[in-house]
Amino acid sequence: MKVLVPVKRVVDYNVKVRVKSDQSGVDIANVKMSMNPFDEIAVEEATRLKEAGTVTEIVAVSCGVSQCQETLRTAMAIGADRGALVETDVELQPLAVAKLLKALVDKEQPQLVIMGKQAIDDDANQTGQMLAALLDWPQATFASKVEVEGDQVKVTREVDGGLETISLKLPAVITTDLRLNEPRYVTLPNIMKAKKKQLDVVKPDELGVDVTPRLKTLKVAEPAPRAAGIMVPDVATLVDKLKNEAKVI
Repeated sequence: MKVLVPVKRVVDYNVKVRVKSDQSGVDIANVKMSMNPFDEIAVEEATRLKEAGTVTEIVAVSCGVSQCQETLRTAMAIGADRGALVETDVELQPLAVAKLLKALVDKEQPQLVIMGKQAIDDDANQTGQMLAALLDWPQATFASKVEVEGDQVKVTREVDGGLETISLKLPAVITTDLRLNEPRYVTLPNIMKAKKKQLDVVKPDELGVDVTPRLKTLKVAEPAPRAAGIMVPDVATLVDKLKNEAKVI
């Protein structure tokens, strides 16, 4: 079984994000970038399936600038067998990424796509669902457990009321949640091995996909600073303030 794992290059989750002075977007100049944490979980899960003998090949793919090759090398250090980069300087939005991934799926013919449920930069949570719709494949989002059984995959997913277990017929699209696994520490020997693994680079035009943005960001602003808390003498005052000042009850 071949598995396709999309990975995205984002601002590292430990970095405090700063808005540009002209409010046109987030400042990423001289900022540490890394793999989207949810995608890292997806790579780890694919690697575990391979170690269990269920998966034979893992292909990591990324869409974006040339520096995304570093992200793909990290994925290959975790366990991906090879990588593919769709290189473009255009700002990619979820639908464009989904179309690029569909073109790669048509080319690679994987039986399973495992990807993060969302990226921590735009928090869109759209690409996996869009990809499943474009492919007309079954999908399971927010997976906290994945079990492949023959031509079926059983997925336990996190929902508002608790957990839901569903069975999908392969091929399928799965998006990962935080509690699916804990990604392994990438060792130096594996990083060195990853440098020798195959990494193909293509352009969106070669895949026949138009990645022109359909949405325009008008303004990006930091959230208002949180007001300091206040002490109240009794419950009656608390209820009065919640009702008349905060207007939440």
